[in-house]
Amino acid sequence: MAENSFFPITNWSEDDKPREKLMLKGKSVLSDAELIAILIGSGSRSESAVDLSKRILASVDCNLNALGKLSITQLMVFKGIGEAKAISIIAALELGRRRRSEEAVELKKVTSSKVIFEIMQPIIGELPHEEFWIVYLNNSNKVISKSQLSKGGITGTLVDVRIVFKTALEMGATALILCHNHPSGTLIPSEADKQITKKLKLAGDSLEIKVLDHLIVAESSYFSFADEGIF
Repeated sequence: MAENSFFPITNWSEDDKPREKLMLKGKSVLSDAELIAILIGSGSRSESAVDLSKRILASVDCNLNALGKLSITQLMVFKGIGEAKAISIIAALELGRRRRSEEAVELKKVTSSKVIFEIMQPIIGELPHEEFWIVYLNNSNKVISKSQLSKGGITGTLVDVRIVFKTALEMGATALILCHNHPSGTLIPSEADKQITKKLKLAGDSLEIKVLDHLIVAESSYFSFADEGIF
């Protein structure tokens, strides 16, 4: 076989095909050229997608930032790159640019029940049905996740204690806050509200995951179990 003979990706071993390599070994092991090859899907009759990607990268000194500045027309100069493939490359690199430009989101620190109300009111404060949510916190009392536990009718909703703490353990949460809404607008906790709060608090104590509060959220106000001393 001549040194420069074309050897198509379809003839490569499974471990060397970019898509299969990503699935088997993870995205981090792929070269820039292999990632771009996945985007464009195929090369030309005389060049594999990976080789074509290497040639495109070489034209910008293997600089992804420079590649991201190329226009559709400039990319289409390369044989095997049509308009659709050029657009795919540009779109992917633009997503990467936007990802880099976004500052790491500062986790919201919970310093009071009002902070939780401000987080949850837009989510459940005006719903016509009841939903039960868990706000998971790290050891600095910063919110790491919000999760809907259940969704019910006007009269109530179901809460599965096992799911609450399974999720907490998976996330590495050290504390959590219970939240649910009262579509009626009333902020008086029911006996069922008190019972589930007690049940979750006891379960949390045994796992060393603190249940810090339980908020009943309405459209413009809230009730905090912790603020009212119902713990």
